This record gives sequence, structure tokens and C-alpha cells, in this order.
Amino acid sequence: MELKIAIKANNVLGEGPVWSVEENALYWVDIQEKLLQRWSPAREGIDIWRMPFEIGSFALIHSGGCVVALRTGLALLDLTNGEITPICDLEMDLPFTRFNDGKCDRQGRFWAGTMDEEYPNQRASLYRLDQDRSCEKIRGNVGISNGLGWSPDNKVFYYTDSTVNTIYAYDFDVENGNISNERIFVEIPQNYTPDGLTVDSDGFVWSAMWDGWKVVRFSPDGQVDKEIPLPVQRPTSCTFGGAKLNDLYITSARINLTEEELKKQPDAGSVLVFMTEVKGIPESKYRGGE
Repeated sequence: MELKIAIKANNVLGEGPVWSVEENALYWVDIQEKLLQRWSPAREGIDIWRMPFEIGSFALIHSGGCVVALRTGLALLDLTNGEITPICDLEMDLPFTRFNDGKCDRQGRFWAGTMDEEYPNQRASLYRLDQDRSCEKIRGNVGISNGLGWSPDNKVFYYTDSTVNTIYAYDFDVENGNISNERIFVEIPQNYTPDGLTVDSDGFVWSAMWDGWKVVRFSPDGQVDKEIPLPVQRPTSCTFGGAKLNDLYITSARINLTEEELKKQPDAGSVLVFMTEVKGIPESKYRGGE
């Protein structure tokens, strides 16, 4: 197993990596700089789409384009011309929140959560955008919505609230998208914070640890299976990609790091890749963009 720099970048707040199997390409965002980015190992350069507001997360659409979670709402993005079509505005009465992490379930519903920028308040929520473009609030009293994902058998939904340093697990009803039976999957020590996550084909959860200099792999029963040390202090999320879906791509941030701290981690803000011995699960696409 080997770790290297996949994309040398200076992202302020790199986040939300999604691997496109069809394009052999990695998409990810820089929330702070309001950018959606795309890179492929098959060619040089990075494609960039500039957003009007912070982009917390996104998902590719089955019929083409993306659904994006911008600061205060969800929208469709046409990748050919950059046109944005609003779907729904949420939390317009809450100027202290913005959308953060999001992901699609295997039925094609887009899940995205907001975060409360006035830490440690918990006035944010988790939402689900269905295939008919209706949006439902799933959970309230959230601090910072973060890493989410599903077990390979679709029976468990994982969801992170970084404010309370906890990854939760829920029973998941794949047919109607409901969650129940909330329980603590993992509580993280207070000296670092769980951020984005992905679930591999064996059902193990990989969580990026903000300020922890590592990604941690947890077994389905919440035990630490392995830790991957990183040359960056603030890894933000991860996803599997590559021809065999066994390359773990890891985004990172340089936001609020001092000049002295950045000297010690020149790759902060870059995308790293860790070659693993396990396979990921292809990221699901939104099925409501048609």
C-alpha cells in the first residue's frame, strides 16, 4: 500500500470527492473558493466550474450534469454551459447556516446537510432530495453535517455531526428513504474531528480526521481497523476511485492554518491517493434531474 499526491493543489477547503467511473475522473469542490473541480489521470489539467455561492457538496446526475448543494439551497448544474437551475431554497431565515456534506443513496435520492457556522450551536439539519425534486427535512439539531454513507447491503446509514465528534448509525429503509433507531457508531477523541467518510465493499467505514493527520478505517461494529497517517493536518473526505476502485482519494484543506503550519505541510489543500487492498462501491447518481 502506497500514499502519494494525486493532484497538487492549494485548495482552501477541498471537500466532497466523487469518482466518475464512466469518465475515469475525480470531481471535488473547494467550498471556500466556490469551485467544482474535475481531474482525470488520463490527461493534464483541471476543469473548473465557478459557483455563485459556497458549494458544500454535489452528486452527478444519471442523465448528465450535477445536483449541487450551494450555501442556502439545492440546484441543478449543467456541466456543458455552467447554467444553474434552482430546485429549492432552504434555511433562508438562518443566515448562520450553509450546506455542507452530501451524497446520493442507491435509489438516486440526494442527501445533504447544513452546518451551523456559529460553533458550537446546533441549528442545522439534514435533508433528503427525492427523485421528484421534493425536499424533506430528515433530522434537526445538528451542529456540522458531515460524512455520510450506506452499508453495502443498504441496511445501515452513517451520518456524522462534527460538532459533537460523533458518527451515528441508523437503520435504513431503502424503499422509502426513512431512517430510524439512531445509535452512536463511533465517538472520536476531542483533539481531532471526524469529517467526510466513505464505505468500502466489505462494509468498513473510512473517515477523514480533521486536525488528526489521518484517515481511520472502522469495522462495521465501530472498532478501529487501521489508521492511515497523512502529511496534511486537515484531511476532509475520501472516496474510492481508479480502474479497480481500490485507490482511496483524500481531499484536504489549508483554511486557518498559520504560515508556520503550512511550511510543515506544503501539500495541505492537495488531493492525496492511497492504494488499498480493498475495493470501494461506485458513487450513486441522482435520478431526479431528468
